Amino acid sequence: MKQTKRESILLLIVFALAAAFLLPGCASVETANTKSLLTSAGFRVRTPETAKQKEIYASLGANHVYRATVNGKVFYVFKDEAAGVAYVGHEAEYQKYKELAIQQRVAQDYYMAMEMERQAAYRWYGWGPHAMWW
Repeated sequence: MKQTKRESILLLIVFALAAAFLLPGCASVETANTKSLLTSAGFRVRTPETAKQKEIYASLGANHVYRATVNGKVFYVFKDEAAGVAYVGHEAEYQKYKELAIQQRVAQDYYMAMEMERQAAYRWYGWGPHAMWW
């Protein structure tokens, strides 16, 4: 009984360590993807220069697109804290960003569906390691 409890604790520790090392990697990939989509949509990279810009930049949360209205004009801002820059765009660029994000999501979903179908076909016809009659 003690042996299985120790194994369970050890397994839990291994999973916790794996999650601690792998999840931040997922976040950085997601952030890089967002920055790529923003750039493709026409957002401009800006470094805060004035005291007011630095104050506004410091007040923003990282890795999130914010909407702001200044003098009646709508801006969208994405803070890249690691690089110390902000991606800035207007309504047209933001709409393009959303469109690109949806297209990418559809492409990813389509790829996953095709991959699942391919794997199912391999199992059904006995080509893969998990064939029905093996």
